[in-house]
Amino acid sequence: MSNHNLSRDEAATRSALITTHSYDVTLDVRDAADPAVAGYASTSTITFSADSGSATFLDFISGGVDSVVLNGRLLDVGSVVDRDRIILEGLEAENTVTVTGTALYSRSGEGMHRFVDPADGECYLYTQYEPADSRRVFANFEQPDLKAEFTFHVIAPAAWEVASNGVEEARTPVPGDPRAAQWDFATTKRMSTYITTVLAGPYFKAEDHWGAKLDDGTRLDVPLALFCRASLAGSFDADELFRLTKSGLAFFNELFAYPYPWGKYDQAFVPEYNLGAMENPGLVTFTEKYVYASRATDAQYQARANTLMHEMAHMWFGDLVTMNWWDDLWLKESFADYMGTLGVDRATDWDTAWVNFASKRKAWAYVQDQLPTTHPIVADIPDLEAAKQNFDGITYAKGASVLKQLVAYVGFDAFIAGSRQYFRDHEFANTSLQDLLQVLSVASGRDLADWARQWLQTSGISTVAAEIVEDDGVLGAVTLQQEAIDPLTGHQELRPHRMRLGLYDTDSTGALVRTENIDVDVAGPSTLVTALNGKRRPALLLVNDDDLSYVKVRLDPESEHTVRTSLDKISDPMARALCWTALWDSARDGVTPAARYVSAVEQFATSETGIGVLLNVLGNAASAIERYVASETREAVRKEFLAVAAEQLMAAAPGSDSQLAWARTLADVSRHGDSQLTLVRGVLEGSTVVEGLAVDAELRWSLWQALAAHGQATLAELDHELEADKTASGREGHALASAARPDASVKAAAWDSAVNSTGLSNEILSATIAGFVTAPGDLLERYVEPYFECLERVWSERSIEIAGRIVRGLFPGAQDLPEGVRPADHPVLVRADHWLRDHDGAPRALRRIIIEQRSHLLRALTAQAAG
Repeated sequence: MSNHNLSRDEAATRSALITTHSYDVTLDVRDAADPAVAGYASTSTITFSADSGSATFLDFISGGVDSVVLNGRLLDVGSVVDRDRIILEGLEAENTVTVTGTALYSRSGEGMHRFVDPADGECYLYTQYEPADSRRVFANFEQPDLKAEFTFHVIAPAAWEVASNGVEEARTPVPGDPRAAQWDFATTKRMSTYITTVLAGPYFKAEDHWGAKLDDGTRLDVPLALFCRASLAGSFDADELFRLTKSGLAFFNELFAYPYPWGKYDQAFVPEYNLGAMENPGLVTFTEKYVYASRATDAQYQARANTLMHEMAHMWFGDLVTMNWWDDLWLKESFADYMGTLGVDRATDWDTAWVNFASKRKAWAYVQDQLPTTHPIVADIPDLEAAKQNFDGITYAKGASVLKQLVAYVGFDAFIAGSRQYFRDHEFANTSLQDLLQVLSVASGRDLADWARQWLQTSGISTVAAEIVEDDGVLGAVTLQQEAIDPLTGHQELRPHRMRLGLYDTDSTGALVRTENIDVDVAGPSTLVTALNGKRRPALLLVNDDDLSYVKVRLDPESEHTVRTSLDKISDPMARALCWTALWDSARDGVTPAARYVSAVEQFATSETGIGVLLNVLGNAASAIERYVASETREAVRKEFLAVAAEQLMAAAPGSDSQLAWARTLADVSRHGDSQLTLVRGVLEGSTVVEGLAVDAELRWSLWQALAAHGQATLAELDHELEADKTASGREGHALASAARPDASVKAAAWDSAVNSTGLSNEILSATIAGFVTAPGDLLERYVEPYFECLERVWSERSIEIAGRIVRGLFPGAQDLPEGVRPADHPVLVRADHWLRDHDGAPRALRRIIIEQRSHLLRALTAQAAG
């Protein structure tokens, strides 16, 4: 096993042996702006306790170790450095070790990422560590349960802004170097290594303040700051972000009855970020895609607010109290996902937070939970590579969904009371599942052991359908049938559900409204609902009304007919979103032809008032056309859908979110179909005027990409567009469009730059891959075999972040089902099966990606076979 990949057993052994006290870290990044300088000086002094006479190791992925001093003894670097580990032997009861070396700047978003702004040439730095990349910046004991206090010192250009977890205590000139200064930051409270952070560069900074009077009569004062690149300052809506921040801090401080514990609250929006955001206490980092230089929909602003609340909830769930090991990653991510939506719902003006959660977040979980690589919410994480892979729809959205069910089960007040006790009992420490269950059981008076086994320690998703017996429009026997197969074991796992059944009928205005609902406990394969006996048969019987349970729903035939003819008449946004989801699940599962889902979108999306739901269903329709619709009908289905998109673009209210949604859809689907390219070119060049539509940079690049994919944009045209948009997003748009051109030499160059070169940063790599795979099948067929041949080399040569992007993005998953061929016999599936069989010893994380991509392809081919 590579030393990069720390195992759970190794971590457990180390934490049983040592107790960490403090870190004092100095980083010298004064020369970061020089591209010829690959690294920077890193010095880490650690104090820790250990068993006398024992041995352990430090983690440091570096460009070289200069010295190691343990308890005053200078150790021989050649003897103690074993690749990315530093062996420490002959430990005393109390120890101090100092490691000096060279850490390397990153272009992968891991460790200390270095970015040069194409707009002005300025250099920006930030760190990103989860789950285990702080060892790329300074020597440490890289595991979540070895918490310590951290003191950071950063030497950087004196004109820069520099920040870390703690408040700035001093800034002093560097003797002999007038261009540089040293920033000294306050010592933090105890935290894990993966949530420490440093930010440095000529960032734009805005400042504010929030405070609250506490129950004990004292006052909590929290300085606030926001950062973004200087070239984005004109698009930075700092006032709105401060407003959301203050609302969130007020909400969570009162909800948790535990004052915000980390001093200041900075938030930085940074380039080429691998995540949506990261909960570093005192300095949260976000992707700068949340700084909207082009027009954004209300749904995008709400999603940003959700992320902001999610990260803020982490200050308690995850930072204050942290899981012992990554098996219990859900202890922070599931809670933060639930609390993020709760925060938007209760602390902002948006009233559709749970609707969007049902429409998008849970859909992510449903997809993940049907893969053969699904896992329990409390997962088995044997090593760091497995931990990296488990930041997925199960850990986030399924976990949040199950917590929503738990709140309904034990009651909101008991849930919050247990959470408050959890914070008090385990502040600045580490926990596991049992610690949380204990306080929730005490607060609710319920034994949660069985609930935890059924919902947290099993995998897979149930499908529930209503079987209805009626007589002349009067309900008789109504039975809820539950099916569930655990993809990991193949066994049925029929969990109990507290579910609501909604009865919907047409009112005097023609709207479909809920006339009644009943709650029912679903258990086992069959549940008889006696409460409906004798009631008039409703037009729509909606199972899981109000989205109380984590479950897939199949509509009964009459209800499905109602939905397919009258979906736009359902007045309740949540009920409408759930019906959209039921139609989508039916298409993805091959129960109904995917073309019927596209038809439903054409018929009813025009009336969808929820912009978040509209964006979701339009994206689903685009995916259905390209992946799930049978190849013999795809061109006709796509042409019809593009005609509707063009019509709706012109008909939508000028300047509305729906207008922008249809414009983006037109551009995206036109990458694959050419029936509306004249309109695409006209909108781009201004010869076709769409009243109220802002054809700004983001939309312009989408339109160029559509033209490029059909050979209707030259490289010279794309280069000229880039000259007018010298931004990071412009560079990504150009990379995608350039690689999308349908030319064999273009595809060969894109393949080579992605697979055989290390010159692309993380985001440019992804854009190049996205452009490469935008192509007719005959251009990509020749890359199937090279793909499987390069997998292990790519995995061994690249960081896990970059390797994952390559392996996942280049999988030949855009395939059609040939006539007379069973889905499982498709040549690409057969080739993937051979690779998996012949590479049984390949890294588990690599195999997981191949297994998942194979499963996605099999599902697509199965859906195509359905018609």
